[in-house]
Amino acid sequence: MNIDLKIEGMTCGGCKGAVERVLKAQPGVSSVSVDLDAGRASVEAGDGADAQALARAVSGAGYEARVDA
Repeated sequence: MNIDLKIEGMTCGGCKGAVERVLKAQPGVSSVSVDLDAGRASVEAGDGADAQALARAVSGAGYEARVDA
């Protein structure tokens, strides 16, 4: 399943890398693509992945994140 997140607060490549690391560490996540300029992340994850949990993990890293429907 593909989960899209809207992320605010990323300002540099370091921010992009931090968001990628946080998302890749979440259960069920197989791949992550973060677009710094668009402020978005696309996550490929197993069917049991919790989109809200992914958003909370990114928020816990200091960025504002929400599931982009």
